[in-house]
Amino acid sequence: MFSKKMLLLIAIVFFVMVNFIMLTVSSKDKLPDTGIEGVAIALTSPFQMAFSRTIMAVKGVWRGYFAIVSAAKENTKLKRELARAMESLSRYKELELENIRLKKFIHFQGIEEDTVIAAKVIGRDPSPWFRTIMIDKGAKDGLTRGLPVLVSEGIVGQIVAVSNRYSRVVLITDRNSAVDALVQTSRARGIVKGNDTDLCSFRYVLRKNKIEPGDMIISSGLDGVFPKGLRIGWVVELKENSSQLFQEITIKTCVDFDRLEEVLVLIKQFEYDQDTELEPGQESSQKSDQADTISQ
Repeated sequence: MFSKKMLLLIAIVFFVMVNFIMLTVSSKDKLPDTGIEGVAIALTSPFQMAFSRTIMAVKGVWRGYFAIVSAAKENTKLKRELARAMESLSRYKELELENIRLKKFIHFQGIEEDTVIAAKVIGRDPSPWFRTIMIDKGAKDGLTRGLPVLVSEGIVGQIVAVSNRYSRVVLITDRNSAVDALVQTSRARGIVKGNDTDLCSFRYVLRKNKIEPGDMIISSGLDGVFPKGLRIGWVVELKENSSQLFQEITIKTCVDFDRLEEVLVLIKQFEYDQDTELEPGQESSQKSDQADTISQ
């Protein structure tokens, strides 16, 4: 009786001999149909076919694996390129919208380009007791306290603090803000005060003045801060009390402060005031020079 190891060894030797015979036969020009070669071919053909199919199947699986790996890598690369393209498109759209807003600023109220400085809103006061914003322009850009801040829709507020590169602006909706204003149609005067909400109060308007909802409120220019004729808001509610001297009027601001991104700081009229301001003693010196000129 042969052991299992012996049988395995015989099978291996037989398989090797058969393959050797096949290699020898395949090197001839013509395969015989009879004889030992024919018998060998008949016996080994099924094994050769199975072996070839196994090799082809393994090659197919291997190629498929590499194809899947390559497709996965290409997919990852395409996703990164798509993300970069979407980011570039988003930046392009944002720049286009910003360009449209800045063009509106340039044509706003016929203001010349050298009279204003454009600034971006970079922060907002999170406190519910104050309505202020931070802009990215400061003393190095020529800004000072008290300058008016505008947008194409109307008045935003006034600069109250300045550093070298940044400035703080108090909005007209802040409780500490006040703008001298008048009704565009009836020319009735009053003061626009903030309420720390999206609405403002139009105070100190005499009861005798005829005012209706929808009337536009504009700046009067008498406060020395905001030029005359800038839009502030329109009347949304009014109450007439016969026992009071003034009317109770509520207005809605023209500016949507929740969407505020860029602003204009009006600087020309203040630069003019600073240039024409005389130092102490300079006025008397000029008068003396004028007198000397006349006497000559």
